[in-house]
Amino acid sequence: MINISIDLAFIFVFSMTTLFALRKFARHIGLVDKPNERKFHKGTIPLVGGLSICLSILYFLYNNPEILPYSHIYALCMTILVAVGGADDRWDISFRLRLIVQASLALLMIHFAGALLTNLGNMFGFGEILLPSEIAQIITIFAVIGAINAFNMVDGIDGLLGGLASVTFAALGIVFYFHGEANLAYLCAVFIVAMLPYILFNLGAFGRTRKVFMGDAGSMLIGFTVIWLLLLASQSATGDASDQTAMRAVTALWIIGLPLNDMAAIMIRRIRRGDSPFKPDREHLHHICQRLGLNPTQTLLAICFIASLFALIGIYGELANIAAPIMFYGFILTFVFYTLLLSNIWRIIAKIRSYSKLQHIKNSLQKVK
Repeated sequence: MINISIDLAFIFVFSMTTLFALRKFARHIGLVDKPNERKFHKGTIPLVGGLSICLSILYFLYNNPEILPYSHIYALCMTILVAVGGADDRWDISFRLRLIVQASLALLMIHFAGALLTNLGNMFGFGEILLPSEIAQIITIFAVIGAINAFNMVDGIDGLLGGLASVTFAALGIVFYFHGEANLAYLCAVFIVAMLPYILFNLGAFGRTRKVFMGDAGSMLIGFTVIWLLLLASQSATGDASDQTAMRAVTALWIIGLPLNDMAAIMIRRIRRGDSPFKPDREHLHHICQRLGLNPTQTLLAICFIASLFALIGIYGELANIAAPIMFYGFILTFVFYTLLLSNIWRIIAKIRSYSKLQHIKNSLQKVK
């Protein structure tokens, strides 16, 4: 326990130190975020959160390669992804190129680390579903791209990406711990600790002049790591359906429930408008919360609370062994509710305000009488 505490403290200090060093380097090379029509922050902010986390995790894996199966493959994929993300932060590369890189890394992960979504379990209630290799590879590629972009899309207000990532890694750590996977549970704790300095800087704990952003490098790193660990937790390394895994595939949906719901709902709305599903806008949950009157801190706490509820439902369902079809169709119902709510939020708010105004008028008339 003492050694673990020392290791985690060192990771925290290492991540903090790299952030301080990278801030100056980022300004020197122009790796900064500037205000525009969608970004309302003041001044230029270094985009180095992801780089700091990447360096911290690479250092940790170099000293503890046995903690993660195929850690060298993961480290290679993470480094490539962060390099591409950093290039996107600096020069704004096309989303098509990003998708090609993400799909290529998914193939690398599949063929050299054996991370493949083959077993969906009894998700639909019609028996165990084992996917043929070709279909499994296609679905895994989409899962990787989906997870990466789900976390990329939630990076909209200070602390939100770090908060949602912390909720996800904490949930994964709990699942791994109860399954006896101490190494992987510890790795999840390392990720949370490596992110803490970024979260503190991002929230302005050291002053607004020292603020940093995660950047696409960081959001893609987090999304890729999450899907890697979800596959590791839910899929057998041998491909044998009888092998025990840390969790079922349906539990993964709940653990990343909020980022996944937000991404899917916003893409559906964009497609219905005739826009590209990857076209940026200000219709995400965090934007809507702020337009409803919540300040950034209230928005952050509210969304992290909702994400925690999703994750806790997934953990409880796994530990209590609630039937997979109940968990799956329950998740689908939450998605439908979430999508309909956000699609009609302004009509709902208008009716509530109209009703409140009507009640206020009635009360005023009664007082006059």
